[in-house]
Amino acid sequence: MNTKKSRLPSAGAYVILGIITLPIILMYLWLLINSFTSQMKHGVIPTGFTLENWKFLWSNVVVNGTEMPSIWTATLNSLLFAGALTVLELVVGIMAGYALSRLNFPGRQGLLKTTMLLHAFPSVALLIAVFYILNFLGLFDSLWGVILVKTALQIPMTAWIIKGFFDDVSWDVEWAGLIDGCTRFKVWHTIVIPLVKPGIAAVSIFSFLAGWSEFLLLYTFILSDENITLASYLQKLMSNPNVINYGVLSAVSIFYMIPVLIFFIFTQKSLMQVSATGGKGV
Repeated sequence: MNTKKSRLPSAGAYVILGIITLPIILMYLWLLINSFTSQMKHGVIPTGFTLENWKFLWSNVVVNGTEMPSIWTATLNSLLFAGALTVLELVVGIMAGYALSRLNFPGRQGLLKTTMLLHAFPSVALLIAVFYILNFLGLFDSLWGVILVKTALQIPMTAWIIKGFFDDVSWDVEWAGLIDGCTRFKVWHTIVIPLVKPGIAAVSIFSFLAGWSEFLLLYTFILSDENITLASYLQKLMSNPNVINYGVLSAVSIFYMIPVLIFFIFTQKSLMQVSATGGKGV
């Protein structure tokens, strides 16, 4: 009897979670079905199978008489943007997080207090200032310009998260390495960094997903088709609400999600490691 009573709260939780997630699952299912059908009767009943919606994989889509750029150009640009953002954010964020955790320097406490405030600034509030800076540097309509802007906006949070993981590493570990004759850099590189790998993995995942899903900065500061990303590609498909091809839009949306799903499959082990440690440092 006690066992049955203890199972009731768990069953109730599963029922509630199922009810909450069901609409989300149905939306993704609708996208998948709509991408392979020629028409949806009453908006929900597929009437025929077709691969016409996926023609963007081998030819350019025409919207309102205008030929869209290649989906593969947009895909490569999205991968470049997310990948470069992840690398830059990790390199700068790890060094900044270590400095905030281990080093004493003038203004350290003030910087710690304002780090989260810097991350709190919404991108839309900085668009005009960012435009003037990018235009002055000759980086307007450049992926690398937007990468630098996005990196600058993300680094405060990255440094704060990584700092927490460095805080959990005992000073004794570093002192032991220094006593053995290692330099400070060697101790940091060969001893400390391996101990914070779960944190680095988590930040890498979040950075890549933030870059992959970025839209506002790219839409504002990227004008040319050769620098288009998948997020902007989707926006172009919806530029005229009166002539939207929902079949093609659904297919491109599914295509947009595939790299994220693949990325998650290969990184879920690292995410589980962070969960197993209780997310220490975050």
